[in-house]
Amino acid sequence: MAGSRYILLVNGPNLNRLGVRRPDVYGAETLADIRRRVEQVTRAYGVEVRAFQSNHEGAIIDFLQAEGPGALGLIINPGALGHYGWALRDCLEDIHIPAVEVHISNVHKREPFRHQLVLAGVVTGQVVGLGTYGYEAAARYLMALCTGAGDGTQSEASTQPKASTQPEAGSETS
Repeated sequence: MAGSRYILLVNGPNLNRLGVRRPDVYGAETLADIRRRVEQVTRAYGVEVRAFQSNHEGAIIDFLQAEGPGALGLIINPGALGHYGWALRDCLEDIHIPAVEVHISNVHKREPFRHQLVLAGVVTGQVVGLGTYGYEAAARYLMALCTGAGDGTQSEASTQPKASTQPEAGSETS
């Protein structure tokens, strides 16, 4: 769609198996459930979600290079690529859009190899260990940041556009 406003929702290796793979760690929701949840947030702002999943780092990079430059922002769960995906890191650094990295489980409480997150230096923020709600939290943040509905620093960003709480120029506040 020419002129449409959109965010990207990207999921890496093994996330196509959400709902089946280790529900004790990753929950019972599927990628389709997560996409619907993110769309519920973005729809209020007239923002589309373009979703992509691949088990291959190169395919994810190709998608981001093609779709990233026109996107308002990115929600990415890189899966294990978050621990060693240096090429993905370089891609995110190059596309220059706000990006939130999501991990369903608290990777810092898991195996030591999961503690390093190589995308940390190039993403706007990270949501770790909140289950699949982390995607919704990331969507709320991006909507506040990218649509002018807020400054992106409010943790309680609403799914509905907010009226400005800033005083008008020249007005006094108590």
